[in-house]
Amino acid sequence: MTNLETAPSQEVCPAGHPGQGPCVQLWPSRDVPLGGVRNMTVSRTLPQRGLPTVGAWCFLDSFGPDRVAMGVLPHPHMGLQTVTWPLLGEVRHRDSVGSDVVVRPGQLNIMTAGRGISHSEFAVLPAGLHLNAPDGSALLPLSRGLQLWVALPDAVRHRTPSFQQIVDLPVVATDSFRATVLVGEFAGQRSPAIMYSPIVGADISASGAVELPLNPVFEHAVLVLDGSAVIEGQTVDPGPLAFLGTGRESLRLEATPGTRFMLLGGEPFEEDILMWWNFVGRTHEEVEKAREDWEAQALLGEDDARVARFGLINGHGPDAGAEAGRIPAPPMPGVQLKPRTRNRAGE
Repeated sequence: MTNLETAPSQEVCPAGHPGQGPCVQLWPSRDVPLGGVRNMTVSRTLPQRGLPTVGAWCFLDSFGPDRVAMGVLPHPHMGLQTVTWPLLGEVRHRDSVGSDVVVRPGQLNIMTAGRGISHSEFAVLPAGLHLNAPDGSALLPLSRGLQLWVALPDAVRHRTPSFQQIVDLPVVATDSFRATVLVGEFAGQRSPAIMYSPIVGADISASGAVELPLNPVFEHAVLVLDGSAVIEGQTVDPGPLAFLGTGRESLRLEATPGTRFMLLGGEPFEEDILMWWNFVGRTHEEVEKAREDWEAQALLGEDDARVARFGLINGHGPDAGAEAGRIPAPPMPGVQLKPRTRNRAGE
């Protein structure tokens, strides 16, 4: 998924503060209308002005359930990994490294942008139903899912782009909870996802009193998807992100029947990152250059003049009909992008 805001705000994300310790801070979500052929509105909980990252997690959108046909034309990414976790519906992913796959609920897509990649995402529709079919919304399948980004550390953020799909993820099942481990390690199970920072992500269903094992070095957060959970006396409903700080060896919560939530965590990210549009960089100039390269389809080098920095995607040429074209970059803001400070108090 891309950030389709026509005037994206600067998101310069300062380094983490590992000494914060345990806490429970509720960070509200904000509705972001994406428009375009999708006409979707997503609920965004990362980044926040005072909480730009949780570990290396730097972006979190949730969408649906809704009957909207996702249709995202080719667009670029740099300096991050996209983590796509569908809950309802199927999405076709195509990218400039040659991937062409359908991702379904229970399956995970991870795209590592590195120095630059482009991709598209289109909902898989019933036979005979087209993306822009009039009065076809009642026939559309329900779609729901999460799109997350992970910031790449400096040592690997210029690496060659790549893509990984995982269709068989490890599961932890106990009397009180069931967890699918998307990335990293949780409760003795490790995901095969290739990540570049100490990190964890798990989709957990629970009921009643639950105690989850945590890495005390990590900072963690919980996003409730369904139901409700009480953490240290605070009720956490779907919507806000509950930031839990660091230093926890376990998390105790009380879940109503049918509760489902995402557990995210990682070592506090020790690098300042600048987020703007679909790019994660370090400086204004670097992000500005990436934008210029996307708009100009600038070349990587003289050895192969056919290869653009962000590449080309099969199936999106001039004869692709409704899937022809690309998403243009919005204009850069009229001011220099500057760092923001991380607010420990969560205000």
